[in-house]
Amino acid sequence: MNVTATTTAVSATTRRKILPGFGITMGYSVLYLSLVVLLPLSALLFNSTGLSWAKFWDVATDPRVLASYRVSLSTAAAAAFVDAILGLLLAWVLVRYEFPGKRIFDALIDLPFALPTAVAGVSLTALYATNGWIGAWLEPLGLKAAFTPLGITLALMFIGIPFVVRTVQPVLEDLDRDMEEASATLGAGRWRTFRSVVLPELFPPLLTGFALAFARGIGEFGSVVFISGNMPMRTEIAPLLIMSKLEQYDYAGATAVALLLLLISFLMLLVINTLQRWVRKTSR
Repeated sequence: MNVTATTTAVSATTRRKILPGFGITMGYSVLYLSLVVLLPLSALLFNSTGLSWAKFWDVATDPRVLASYRVSLSTAAAAAFVDAILGLLLAWVLVRYEFPGKRIFDALIDLPFALPTAVAGVSLTALYATNGWIGAWLEPLGLKAAFTPLGITLALMFIGIPFVVRTVQPVLEDLDRDMEEASATLGAGRWRTFRSVVLPELFPPLLTGFALAFARGIGEFGSVVFISGNMPMRTEIAPLLIMSKLEQYDYAGATAVALLLLLISFLMLLVINTLQRWVRKTSR
C-alpha cells in the first residue's frame, strides 16, 4: 500500500512539473488574455454604463439595426455551411491524394489569412460586378452577385474556408485507416464506410471549423464593405452600421449595436460548443 501511495504521489508530482515554470507561464497567459481580449470587452461594457435601457431598446429594435443583423447572421451562416462542405472536400483531397502542385495548392488555402481584407473585397467586387469576369457570365442567367446578399456570402466564404480546412486536415491525417479497411472487408461500400466510420470522427472538428468561420463572418468588415453595396435594409451589415454611427458621433447607438452583436456571437458559440460536447459524448 505504501509503495502504491508513493508511486501515485510521484506520478502526480511528475505530472505537475512536466512544464517548468508553470506559475510564470500561467501568469503570462492570463495577462496576455486580459490585455488582448478581456480589457477591450470590459471597455465596451464600461462605455455602455451611460446607455439607458430605453436608449438600448430603441436602438436594438430599430428596423435598420434588425435588418443589418439579419443580413450579417444569414450570410455568415450560409457561408459557414458551404465552407463546411467545401472545406471537408478540400481537406480530403489534400490528405488522401497525391498530385502535381499539391504543396502550392495547400499553401493557397491560407491566402485569405495573409491577404488584406480590403484587397479581397476590391478583387471580389471586380470579379462579380456586372462587367467583371464572372459577373458578365452570371448576368445573362439572371444572377447578380455584386451588391446583393449573394455577394456578401461569397466574400464570407472566401475568408472562412481556411478555418474549416485547417481544422479538419490534421484530424483526417491522424485517422486510423485500419477501420476503413475493416469496414470494406465486411462488405460495406465507400459511402457507408465514410458515413459510419469516417464522418463521426470528423464531425467534431468540422463543427469547430463551422463555428470559427461563422464567428469570423459575423464580424467581417473589409472584404464585405465593397461587394455589399451598403444599402440600408437590404445589404447593410452590422459592423458597417457600427462604423456609420461612430462617424455620426452616435457613440451610444454604436455601443448598443456592438453589445447586441457581441451577445449574439457569444450565444451562438455557446450553442455550438454545447453541441460539440454532446457529439463527443454520444460518439464514445
